[in-house]
Amino acid sequence: MFSSIRNTIPRQFSRAYSNASAPGPNKGNGIIWASLATGAVLVGGRSTTHLSRVISYYIGLSTQQPPPTTAHKLNHSTLKWPQIGYVYSRRTYTPDIGTQAHPAPVSKALDPTKFVEFKLRESVPINHDTSLFRFGLEPAQELGLDITSCLVVKETLGDDAKPTIRPYTPVSSQDTRGHFDLVIKKYETGKMSAHIHSMAPGDVLAMKGPIKKFPYKTNALKEIGMIAGGSGITPMLQLINHVLEDPSDHTKLTLVFANKSENDIILRSTLDELAKQHPNQLKVHYVVDKASSRNWKGDVGYVTKELVQKYMPSPSDKDVLVSVCGPMPMMKSVSGPKAPDYSQGEVSGIFKELGYTSEQVFKF
Repeated sequence: MFSSIRNTIPRQFSRAYSNASAPGPNKGNGIIWASLATGAVLVGGRSTTHLSRVISYYIGLSTQQPPPTTAHKLNHSTLKWPQIGYVYSRRTYTPDIGTQAHPAPVSKALDPTKFVEFKLRESVPINHDTSLFRFGLEPAQELGLDITSCLVVKETLGDDAKPTIRPYTPVSSQDTRGHFDLVIKKYETGKMSAHIHSMAPGDVLAMKGPIKKFPYKTNALKEIGMIAGGSGITPMLQLINHVLEDPSDHTKLTLVFANKSENDIILRSTLDELAKQHPNQLKVHYVVDKASSRNWKGDVGYVTKELVQKYMPSPSDKDVLVSVCGPMPMMKSVSGPKAPDYSQGEVSGIFKELGYTSEQVFKF
């Protein structure tokens, strides 16, 4: 379905263009140009007022228009993935986030009782160590993942007698049909992440789910504070999108996203655009171990007690929750690790020092 195009889209290209009257058999379809953290994205499909929600997982939108001659030359039936970005066709990516009626019955692909194999359709780099992996579903299928839940993948790797099992949170919308997307960071010591990054289109991976995290209820909380490190952003993004997609949900969201450097911040344009669209509901703050340029306007260093006090809701406030997901050293420092049985365990670290209770803390 997708094939490679090289050097056809500028690396830092970021602009949006709606073409509701493109000539030819695709008349009535629209085109949206947008940016990824390190590349460019093209979305082809029907013009809709909700399209920004559909593609908000990966991209940020602006209002400049690309050259019409370029847009008109594209055939929606042969849209391609360039090396530095990726392309969505509305024929295969059609969530429309709860606004589009689905007349046909929808089946759920995941099974919570057994592992099911899913075939890798495409993968594309997002930055130097993180890629997006798109797995195929039947055209009328949805993955079947609930909000604040994840799936687990299983694979027997190397000479290991027992299979390796790891949890991942998809970044595609809950009602996306025909495929789902995982954004996975490759770790030097991570067997599963290295295996997934080595997969080729057509390879299969066994998955089971959904694995429920906590039962989110609309407007049950006044504010949710989130601290994410690296690829720990994926469950936070799932929750952020769910809240912001619901006009009746007024829960305030504050995210602190920690990374080694600016180049390690995945999905940054997505987060920035969501914060821009919802300035009274979502606040995003970046922190890097070391700034690589003088133009860096975020925080520098690690997630400290002072940083938590500065951005997170106070433990003295009612109906608040603080959540954390990231590398184990960060988890230990901020909230304390989960228990050996993967239950929440005791609250320790910075959260305990500041007075947060176990009812106010959730560890992804």
